[in-house]
Amino acid sequence: MALAKKPVNGMKDILPEEMQIRDYVQGVIKDTYRSFGFTPIETPCMENIGNLSSKQGGENEKLIFKVLKRGEKLKLEEAKEEADVVDFGMRYDLTVPLARFYSNNANNLPAPFKALQMGNVWRADRPQRGRYRQFMQCDIDILGEPSNLAEIELILATTTTIGRIGFENFEIHINERRILKAMALYSGFAEESFDTVCIILDKMDKIGKEGVAEELEKEGFEKDAIDKYLGLFDGVENAENGLKYLADTLADHLEEGVYENLQEIIDAVEVTKTAKFDLVFDPTLVRGMGYYTGTIFEIVMPELGAACGGGGRYDKMIGRFTGNDVPACGFSIGFERIVLLLMESHLQIPTQPTKKAYLIEKGYPADKLVEVIGKAQAERAEGKQVLVVRMNKNKKFQKEKLTAEGYEEFEEFFNR
Repeated sequence: MALAKKPVNGMKDILPEEMQIRDYVQGVIKDTYRSFGFTPIETPCMENIGNLSSKQGGENEKLIFKVLKRGEKLKLEEAKEEADVVDFGMRYDLTVPLARFYSNNANNLPAPFKALQMGNVWRADRPQRGRYRQFMQCDIDILGEPSNLAEIELILATTTTIGRIGFENFEIHINERRILKAMALYSGFAEESFDTVCIILDKMDKIGKEGVAEELEKEGFEKDAIDKYLGLFDGVENAENGLKYLADTLADHLEEGVYENLQEIIDAVEVTKTAKFDLVFDPTLVRGMGYYTGTIFEIVMPELGAACGGGGRYDKMIGRFTGNDVPACGFSIGFERIVLLLMESHLQIPTQPTKKAYLIEKGYPADKLVEVIGKAQAERAEGKQVLVVRMNKNKKFQKEKLTAEGYEEFEEFFNR
């Protein structure tokens, strides 16, 4: 039986053209984040299955690639439940591994700690445009900073990065989980139904207000509560300052300081931003992860018509490992979707070194070949990218292929 040539469904081979763009984007991301004081770290691709299944990852916990126990530990004939055969899982994001990393290494880290992490994650998801089962995530997180300085720095660092990559006129949508909770309580929903209400609200951009009303009705919620709830969104749309309108309307249900905290973030970002984007208060923004406790935000790209990254505050996660809560906030860029847009726009990578090819005819003398390689080394030292290859019989086709790969200069060495 012939071996399979195609990669596993939902994963892909990356060809040189895309790899050049990926390397370029990663370089911009790392350079920009370092300029904001973030420090690179790395965590393993696998975590203990208990960490990944701790009811903090929302729907992603249903998408874990689980790893069988190995050797003597794997006793299939005695297994009665999944825990008997599974001990590890492939990480589905970088946040849960970061929380474990910090819990294990906090004594050796500065406070607050500004972490930069880039790496592949895995989800057993349904593949679609810009979404794969293995994909790169790029996260920045600030651990140990309780004030909104963390949110301000994260938003500025992320938007500066996206701007440097070449995007303009994107949007950052921002909301607060405590505002979402206050809206539900004000409308008459029981506190234990908060998660259900938010899951339905998260579909607003796809099914509209009428669709949200229908789904809430199907869940058995009272019509008065539904009407009062959706009326809040009408009020936001008609208000000059939607956030202020909600703060005033929800005053008896909203925790003290939430409005002021969020308004400070919005004002500070608007005054100090360098990229071209709009910061939008969006009361329909939910974010699916169960670990968010406060501010949440999301990147919206008009070219995609969808989110291209997001994040928020998760002050309770590290306490699950240590018993002591640590303030934490993070922002993740949708790396794969950004690369997809750049590929579709045929990005010409700026400041790329000159690419030159040496074509050497078959049978070229060994003593002269050493001289050619030495010449290539000298040009490389000057900053050029030099390819040394044997000359094909169809030299014209070979040069056409190299030109398509970005080679601008050619030098030929013949055996005569």
